[in-house]
Amino acid sequence: MRRTAVRGVTVAVAATALVLGTPLVGQAATTYPSDTAKPDLVSLLSGYDHFWTSSGANDLHGTVVDPATLAKNDQLTSWINQNATKAQQFTALQDSEYQNATNTAYDQSSTVAQGLGDVLEKAYVQGRSSGALPLTTALINSSNGTTGAYVSTGTAKAHYSYPRPYLPATTTATLPAGDDQVGCAPATVNASSVAANRAGTAWASADGTLDITRVPVATDTTHEFSPNDVVLDPGYGTAGICTGGSYPSGHTTTAYQAGITLATLVPELAPEILARTSENGNDRIVLGVHYPLDIMGGRIDGEAALAARWSDTQYRTDVLEPARAELVRYLEQQCGDTLANCIAKERPYTNNPYGGKAIPGGTAQVVTDRASAVQVYRERMTYGFATTGTVGQAPSVPAGAGSLLRTAFPTLTDAQRTSVLAQTEIGSGYPLDQTGTANGSWERLDLAAATSATVSVATDGAVRVLSTGGAARVLTGVLTAPHGSSVAAGSALALAGTGFTAGATLSVVLHSDPVTVGTLTVAADGTVDGAVTIPVGTATGAHTIDLVASTGDSVLAVPLAITVTPAATGGTGTGTGGAGTGAATGPGTTTGGTGIHLPVVSG
Repeated sequence: MRRTAVRGVTVAVAATALVLGTPLVGQAATTYPSDTAKPDLVSLLSGYDHFWTSSGANDLHGTVVDPATLAKNDQLTSWINQNATKAQQFTALQDSEYQNATNTAYDQSSTVAQGLGDVLEKAYVQGRSSGALPLTTALINSSNGTTGAYVSTGTAKAHYSYPRPYLPATTTATLPAGDDQVGCAPATVNASSVAANRAGTAWASADGTLDITRVPVATDTTHEFSPNDVVLDPGYGTAGICTGGSYPSGHTTTAYQAGITLATLVPELAPEILARTSENGNDRIVLGVHYPLDIMGGRIDGEAALAARWSDTQYRTDVLEPARAELVRYLEQQCGDTLANCIAKERPYTNNPYGGKAIPGGTAQVVTDRASAVQVYRERMTYGFATTGTVGQAPSVPAGAGSLLRTAFPTLTDAQRTSVLAQTEIGSGYPLDQTGTANGSWERLDLAAATSATVSVATDGAVRVLSTGGAARVLTGVLTAPHGSSVAAGSALALAGTGFTAGATLSVVLHSDPVTVGTLTVAADGTVDGAVTIPVGTATGAHTIDLVASTGDSVLAVPLAITVTPAATGGTGTGTGGAGTGAATGPGTTTGGTGIHLPVVSG
């Protein structure tokens, strides 16, 4: 076996730990209910049975059940591996790293932090390295973190036992120099069971070996995640990798455990963190050691794991919430401002994994801002697979999943958060979907959309998702135009609303070009009642009115749609007087003013 030393622990040992789902350091003694109530990954991932049946001997052999889906799995894997940029290959190597026994390397709980943005990521990594974030580190790290290493994939890998993409399809293949010639011997470790399904395809050789290019070992001298130089080895030739089943991805499982943890600790940046986490999983395909279905399974693992933790009241109170307070306090200290202001000044996470080339049946998966981060996350939820199950089914949110939105929507009830997940999830029928089963469908949960949702809450408590791709916010107020929503430019528009904080002063903002046209003061019963004047120069057509907290830019009600018509200019009346006065006898014009002016009401 080739053993490449990495600061006190070998690549072979680290790789084996990942494949078997075994942390390098044991977790703390059982203390919380969720410690012994972990999700059953074999059950949650059983949608894979529709595509492949293993021999049951954990020998990477079995029977293809759905040739078309597995062919798509192969095509995407080969394309992603062959078309990733050099920069993305290096990132993939970084994302494959696993912390060593001397704590001189790093793991996925550090690399996913790029989703925080440039400045906050550096602060986070420094805090982890310096020991300034002990609660966060004990929670999130992928070696023994109580969320970062909460579930392991060893049992599931052995159960499904699917050969990895880079393995030869023949028993007589010659292994590259440096591979473990015994542990990875093609006589037993091969992809012969799927060779026939690859015959004649553009993404495999004549013998059925998938077209995969190995990414060579590199040394990370950037010091972005560790102050040390770190050898990055994808571990193709180690027995732990070559013999370990491909489905589900252990790296992706730990990436999502870390990524969802971080997203719940810093929900203000959850969509970006989740998109970076999806990149982490996708990078396993870049290296050619996993398929898209493996990555989708790893995401399911991470979702179920963190939902179990956040649903454990004792663990949430004792571990998660103190870690969140620690991390937010530290980031604000390092930035020198409130977290909201720090984020506003931040250079956000971006990614262009294929140099602008679109994957088969999809997009180039380029991330430039929050909206594109949400879109890329959703695309990687299905990777463009055709539906294989029943489409058009009702939402199927698993029990406990609503807990994943506790920090994004702290004012909502669990039932309301579950409703947000139901309204933002993808359709039914895609691979690994378990809609209609007791498990519910983790595969359909779109956490990036849910954590970027604007929602309204009706007086009966019903929640409606108005949009996604922005800031997570709850609109509790209801704004109406009691005398009609059509108003002439220069005239008064009567407004009324309910569901606001008593005594608050609200700014009335006219869009599209935002302009504050007045203020309203909330009465003791939470209502507002008054009028504002629409500026005389306002363009005719459709506009919206927002009620905004005067202390910030938080919109507090569903925007009110109005129609602005031209200012009245004709008629028989006459007017006298200065600006704002008039004595018209009809709908006519005035001189020296605008006929009738109603004052801005602010009470």
